[in-house]
Amino acid sequence: MSIQYLTVPGLAGSGPAHWQSIWEMHHPETFQRVEQGNWDWPDKTSWVARLEETIQQQQGPVVLIAHSLGCITVVHWSDKCYSEKVAGALLVAPADAELSKRLSFVEGFSPIPVAKLPFPSVVIASTNDRYMSIKRAAHFAGCWDSEFINIGNKGHINAVSGLGDWDEGKQYLNRLSTSVFSGKSFH
Repeated sequence: MSIQYLTVPGLAGSGPAHWQSIWEMHHPETFQRVEQGNWDWPDKTSWVARLEETIQQQQGPVVLIAHSLGCITVVHWSDKCYSEKVAGALLVAPADAELSKRLSFVEGFSPIPVAKLPFPSVVIASTNDRYMSIKRAAHFAGCWDSEFINIGNKGHINAVSGLGDWDEGKQYLNRLSTSVFSGKSFH
């Protein structure tokens, strides 16, 4: 059984220096991006619908790899939809749509759902992410019943963080994928 990975970028998409884009480029046979109609003016309803459409197009088990507002899109999708195709999710640097006063156009993404996710998930957060405090990230991870990983001072865990191919992230993804298909806990 081969795993498909769907990357779910956040606001503005993930540019060529972002680890999501690098992973897609290095592994085009297993990594596919969920393409949104408008990366700069996100609309929760259309973003969730596009995620659902892309998931339904997949043949086998899928692991979602979300970043920033993409994480919030995943939890909204989970709140409204369900697919047995989704085997797990890596939620990296979720954006706090509830507290982001600078980004009023993401208000449609709040309130952030707090229901337990119906699949194994991992939230990876940074202590100096300006888009969500580490305390709030841990809170949401608890609500979603996600494993929580604090990776220290890595900013928004994006291209600006200088992570490149982000080997540490690939290790977390590999651990999640292995645990999902072995039936064991992520730890």
